[in-house]
Amino acid sequence: MPTPLTLTADLVELLDDAALDIHQLACGCAMSAQWVYARVEAGVLHPAQGAASASAAQWRFASAALTRARRLAQLERIYDADPQLAALAADLMEEVAALRQQVQALQAMPAPPTLPEAD
Repeated sequence: MPTPLTLTADLVELLDDAALDIHQLACGCAMSAQWVYARVEAGVLHPAQGAASASAAQWRFASAALTRARRLAQLERIYDADPQLAALAADLMEEVAALRQQVQALQAMPAPPTLPEAD
């Protein structure tokens, strides 16, 4: 009999635009709500537009913020990085990923036609 598959928070990938509250975001990256609050106050995590001016209990985060929060938590934990340094590293990692996607898109484009040589 096959073993049932157990999904951990690390394996769950959010593919929609679900809005997460502060507690869901904290749970998703295995950190406390206080940790999330401190990162928002430091400017390294951002609630969804319109929610930034609300109280912390009303903050909503795009599901993409979960990926960033996980990355920040991992960088802080593994390298004992302060939040600003972890955010800088996360920004650079996101930029590299975006540039790689652009390169792949350019490589997938057909080559332009060559002009005949003039004699």
